[in-house]
Amino acid sequence: MSLSYLLRTYTGYVMKHVNRFAAIFAIAAASYGQTPAAKKSFQFHGKVTAVASDGVTVDGAKVEGWMDAMTMKYKVDDAKVLKTVKVGDEIKATVYEGDYTLHKVEVAAKPAK
Repeated sequence: MSLSYLLRTYTGYVMKHVNRFAAIFAIAAASYGQTPAAKKSFQFHGKVTAVASDGVTVDGAKVEGWMDAMTMKYKVDDAKVLKTVKVGDEIKATVYEGDYTLHKVEVAAKPAK
């Protein structure tokens, strides 16, 4: 056997396994990175009770089919929201099954002064 034959054989063996790994990695990455839109969505309403750098605490109304009424801290999909939402604001947002992040947060009503 010549050295070039062995090198071609070895290179083919390695590339076959690299391609398998790349395919497995691509499938895993695609399933991990599913967008929330692929899941069932619900309308969320509640009153903001606290705002922090990592999310908002909301006294949320019951969302039929998703969650009972409760006060809970939520992450938001857009950090700009944390600069515009204030304690006392009534908000509405979209939530997705299995995801406790508030998406597309909008202020529905400002607190009365």
